[in-house]
Amino acid sequence: MDLVVIGAGVVGAACAYYAAEAGLSVAVVDRGPVAGGTSGSGEGNLLVSDKAPGPELELARASLQLWSQLAQVLPSDIEFEAKGGLVVAEDGEQRAQLREFAAAQARSGVAVEEVGPGGLHDREPHLASGLAGGFHYPEDAQVQPARAAARLLEAARRAGVRLFLGEEVTAVMTTPEGRVSGVRTVRRRLLTGAVVNAAGTWADRVAELAGSHLPVQPRRGFVLVTEPLPPLIRHKVYAAGYVADVASEDAELQTSPVVEGTPAGPVLIGASRERVGFDRRISAEAVRRLAAGATGLFPVLAQVRILRVYCGFRPYLPDHLPAIGPDPYVPGLYHACGHEGAGIGLAPATGLAIAQQLTGGTTEVDVGPFDPGRLTEAAGTRPGRGS
Repeated sequence: MDLVVIGAGVVGAACAYYAAEAGLSVAVVDRGPVAGGTSGSGEGNLLVSDKAPGPELELARASLQLWSQLAQVLPSDIEFEAKGGLVVAEDGEQRAQLREFAAAQARSGVAVEEVGPGGLHDREPHLASGLAGGFHYPEDAQVQPARAAARLLEAARRAGVRLFLGEEVTAVMTTPEGRVSGVRTVRRRLLTGAVVNAAGTWADRVAELAGSHLPVQPRRGFVLVTEPLPPLIRHKVYAAGYVADVASEDAELQTSPVVEGTPAGPVLIGASRERVGFDRRISAEAVRRLAAGATGLFPVLAQVRILRVYCGFRPYLPDHLPAIGPDPYVPGLYHACGHEGAGIGLAPATGLAIAQQLTGGTTEVDVGPFDPGRLTEAAGTRPGRGS
């Protein structure tokens, strides 16, 4: 076997899909079900609007093109919607900050249009009055993340990929020289010359199994799901503070209103961020803040019932960039993780880049800034070899 992918979320699914397309024999292993981790607890955002000019924005733009292509070949139930995003400002100061941010993005090729206060209700009739304006990003889109991961893996299986669910990886095997030779699970041994670590918030543990190190931490977030509603919200709509929260290093609770509809009718409300380990307990304060932020943007939601609240854990790396590429110490080990809340959007370009690296090709996107070696170098120590 040429490759074992650890992780059946959307990033692992994309790695398997593009590796199989490149002619590699592939197996995917996950201790749980498809999209049982971060992929199954997100909103499915495919965004350029929240990314400053730089490598992550370029990766996002490449991924958006690939998602558009995948939407033509995958079943329609992945709910791909090129709905566009609308970022709104409460006051003139926020609007000026958004204008500066948007101008830099536009210079990098992002399509963006300023919307004056009078034009906001033409875009979103139910928005609160008194907002200072906003910016429309027509390229922003959305998918149903769990279905997207499942359909990618179904396509990969048709191309010959083998899928082993409910099997935790207990060891990444290496040769005496330290090169990857396979993985062991609770049920079997899979021999391979390459392993892709797409284990999301558990990627640090997979790295340790191989004798390496990756400082991935979980960053908890909650999503509120309303009762099914008639179409009310046309775009992904969020407040200006969301961009700063995404880039923040703060471990304490942060919330900024993010509101969007779904084809099935429920409205999804986010977003919160905090680093509390893998604590799944519902935070009443986070829920209160999210509800208040959503009704502040859309007063029509004040009388709407919340049917459920769920949390997920974003795989956080200290410099807010994913790790994509070969491990610096363990030949044959590749990382595709640490995308934080952008994994759905960045998955296709990540998977394609990994496949191109595995087959010795040139990557279409410059993945140098995502080199996992930058993280161990920043730590200042070389990890000890595993057994």
